[in-house]
Amino acid sequence: MMFKVQGSKMQVLLHMAAWAIILGLPLYFFYRWDVPRGFVWGFYINAVVNAFIFYSNYLLLIPRLFMKGRRIRYFLAALGLAVALYFVSIIAGNLTFERWQNNNPGELERREAMENRDNHRPPPRSKRLLRLPYGPMHIYNYTFNVLFFTIFPLGLRVLERHSQIEKRQKELEKEKLNSELAFLKNQISPHFFFNTLNNIYALIDINKEDSQNAVLKLSRMMRYLLYESEEGETRLSSEIEFMNNYVDLMKLRISEKVKLSVSFPAEYDDIAVPPLLFISIIENAFKHGISYREKSFINIEMAVSKEMINFSCTNSLFNNSDENRDSNSGIGLENLKKRLKLLFPDQHEFAINQTESSFHVLVKIWLIKT
Repeated sequence: MMFKVQGSKMQVLLHMAAWAIILGLPLYFFYRWDVPRGFVWGFYINAVVNAFIFYSNYLLLIPRLFMKGRRIRYFLAALGLAVALYFVSIIAGNLTFERWQNNNPGELERREAMENRDNHRPPPRSKRLLRLPYGPMHIYNYTFNVLFFTIFPLGLRVLERHSQIEKRQKELEKEKLNSELAFLKNQISPHFFFNTLNNIYALIDINKEDSQNAVLKLSRMMRYLLYESEEGETRLSSEIEFMNNYVDLMKLRISEKVKLSVSFPAEYDDIAVPPLLFISIIENAFKHGISYREKSFINIEMAVSKEMINFSCTNSLFNNSDENRDSNSGIGLENLKKRLKLLFPDQHEFAINQTESSFHVLVKIWLIKT
């Protein structure tokens, strides 16, 4: 039967390194203490038995029985394997030790004579080993090894499964956020582009140069939405340019009653950031923060340093704002909250502060883990 070692190449290398240490280091101690070769072979027989117990559990019994809820069958199979290999180890050990004795006649008597000749010196470690009750000691050692090489792979499998579940959950969360991001992009596109094109059409007869600049900004935004934002990351400069273009085009719609303040950094490190990270905040401000009958305001600020990105947006709020919110209201902000939690765990702050007359959103992203 062929077993397939699951996991990465690093896991395989770790297994190989561990067994190299287990099989290699004892050679030094055996020859340092002048242990009979029969015990050396006995050690390696036990090592092979322990390896068989470990990988039988790790590759076969645990994934096929324990992980599938067949716990009683697993423990019975593990016990049966341990009992069978115990007799295998006894038979192999006895055969090896007898063969060593036959190939080295008189070796034990010679060691005994050397010991009697020097009573002041403690007997060699090999001789002390020979005097131990081999049967009971072998049972104790074998029981301990069986417990260790059964529980240890079980713990490894449980940790690996937990890690795989967490990894899968994160992948599902990313897939969900990607779909929500696509929905957000589609949510931005229809009404925004429709209104912007109408405004540009009306602007053509009034100011040809401004209408041409508006078309250019709109084309850059469409290119960003269609191509650059499809990647997992984009440059901060591209993100700021996209937000600036969005704000400039939204200016075509607002009246003089709206006080608009926009402050983006002029100099900054052009780091990689997730695309469309802050646009939902700006869109929310223009959608629900301006009035065509009353005075209103929007303040957008961004500060960038080597340690942090600080983004804040404050807009006016009216009594009828809740009534004007459509069914999709708040989806962009909720999407942003989830994305920040997934992309910058323990490295961000997301806060919303709402009063009777204003709505404030603050986002802080620490670029250096603390």
